[in-house]
Amino acid sequence: MSRQSLTVSRRRFLQSTALGAAAAAGVLQAPTVLRAQGAAVKVGILHPVSGALSYSGQQGRIGATLAIEEINAAGGIKALRGAKIEAVLGDAQSTPDGGNAEVEKMNAAAVAAIVGGYASSICLSASQTAARYDLPYVVDVGVVDSIVTRGLKNTFRFGPGFGVIAKTALDNLVAINEQAGKAAKTIMIVHEDSAFGAGLAKLLNAQLPERGFQILETIAHPTPTRDFNNVALKIKAQNPDIVIPANYYNEYVLLARTMQQQRIRPKGIYSVLGGAASSYKFVKEFPDAARYIMDCNHWFDPKNPKAIALKKKIEAKNEFYTYEVYMNYSCVLLLADAIERAGSADRAKIIAALVNSSFADHVMPYGPTKFVDGQNQGAAPVNTQVLGSDIEVILPTQFASAKPVFPIPPA
Repeated sequence: MSRQSLTVSRRRFLQSTALGAAAAAGVLQAPTVLRAQGAAVKVGILHPVSGALSYSGQQGRIGATLAIEEINAAGGIKALRGAKIEAVLGDAQSTPDGGNAEVEKMNAAAVAAIVGGYASSICLSASQTAARYDLPYVVDVGVVDSIVTRGLKNTFRFGPGFGVIAKTALDNLVAINEQAGKAAKTIMIVHEDSAFGAGLAKLLNAQLPERGFQILETIAHPTPTRDFNNVALKIKAQNPDIVIPANYYNEYVLLARTMQQQRIRPKGIYSVLGGAASSYKFVKEFPDAARYIMDCNHWFDPKNPKAIALKKKIEAKNEFYTYEVYMNYSCVLLLADAIERAGSADRAKIIAALVNSSFADHVMPYGPTKFVDGQNQGAAPVNTQVLGSDIEVILPTQFASAKPVFPIPPA
């Protein structure tokens, strides 16, 4: 081989060696580039977006996904190098079985946690299924207390449950009635027959007589129900001072409209977790049927600037600012705070972070979050009343924007 050939061969060898070294360096550096942003954290967003409860489910999804958008836009989960939250959407189809099926899919998709459920029956079932996989489950609305009294270590409810809501509702009803000179003595209860309505009716039947009220009749109905004429006729015949509806949105609206059409005008319609009573949609679409209805329910803090800003943002999207929206919005923020403090998408670490949560950056009339056996001890409802074309807070006084009007003025 000539000297020139040896020189060319040596040059090519050195060039190839340099390229190989560069390639190797690139391989070594690649993980550094990938570490610039953490892998997305998958979160299951579970709601009944089809079936009888679809409106409430769709509203809940709006709140949850908006919170995720805002978290991601603000830089994601800082403790995980800016990891984005990826929503894994699920439709419970308004049934417990539908909720279970979605939890199974979400677990297979390796979600870090689940938010939602809405209906008590769905939350009861779905959280139980999630518990089999040690999958953190944050309940958005479901109020049956057995959701958090079964000893499930994976389940956390941000809002208040039946016990707290019923006590608050009855305390406030007594106070409102006493201010009116004890104008009301008799009550009829109309409730849907699932875990939510039946459980609430049982509580009211046990406690209202102790508060000095006579229950004339308790009427159960299925969801969905398309005709309330017979129920309205019973109300008209017994002429109670107060009607307490306990049903989901569609049935609540239909019952109130039927009572209006049949000119049934009790001294008050007083809801406990009324499916439409604190709904801007109901007030806008059926103002006459909604007028003067009182409710003890989930509500935002009307004196919190963040709550008002969120309301404006939702309404700018031509959506209604319902409790499903801000409850889910807050629950996603709560979960994101737990993931941030856990510094991990590991399910066990997220559960531990939720147990020790002191989350306070929410839009609700609550103090800092404190979970005991999965229940947020600081959660509390408020009383509202439809006055004019708006929904006003009437109790507690520190949040009130108006005083209660009771009994209902003559037509």
